[in-house]
Amino acid sequence: MEQGRARENARPYAPADPPPGIRVPEQVRGEHTHGEPPAPRAVVQRHSVRGQILDALRAALVGGELTPGHVYSAPALGARFGVSATPVREAMQQLAVEGAVEVVPNRGFRVSERGPGELAELAEVRALIEVPVMLRLARTVPAAAWCALRPLADATVAAAAVGDRAAYAETDRAFHRAVLALSGNQQLVSVADDLHRRSQWPLVDSPAGRRADLLADASEHTALLDALIARDLTVVRSLVREHFNGADV
Repeated sequence: MEQGRARENARPYAPADPPPGIRVPEQVRGEHTHGEPPAPRAVVQRHSVRGQILDALRAALVGGELTPGHVYSAPALGARFGVSATPVREAMQQLAVEGAVEVVPNRGFRVSERGPGELAELAEVRALIEVPVMLRLARTVPAAAWCALRPLADATVAAAAVGDRAAYAETDRAFHRAVLALSGNQQLVSVADDLHRRSQWPLVDSPAGRRADLLADASEHTALLDALIARDLTVVRSLVREHFNGADV
């Protein structure tokens, strides 16, 4: 009986209020959810303004809209993109970390001046990393996997055909990332992609690549895929080395 009265007089459990600043889901706070269907597991993609500006600045850099040696202020670029100076400054700081620009105190950011020697060094490092991997993959990856990369190779040709250098730079890197991803080594993919991006920055006193040059480079992707599908290792080796020996890969 005592136990029964104790149960009757017992206060229902009420969780303590969470500390200030801690957000607790509704169900954990004891909200009634009986009869409600489970919430869908939707994937919400959030593209920050900073990320969008960073992509736009990279495209402008590769496309030649940002000239090597010139200084650009965050407020001026913000006005150009229709945003405040803050996300532009944050994006430029990231480009500074990557080496694309240099911070000029009280003025803004200067686009780095690079010569052919630096480009040649990047090409050499990329070749040391990517060529052995591609040759190994040529011996082991089935033809069906190479066929699946055909749309990526076609995208580089499409971008080159209209002379869109920024689009070509993106599709070019996407193709190389997909090839290297077949190795299963994500660290390799990340390092190689960073080197590839750096190799696409414009050279000082050098005009942007011509459409014919882009088409020639893009055609090597198609030819390489054909050789990989046919497992013609002699042609693969020749094409890969020729691709990296080019002045603009």
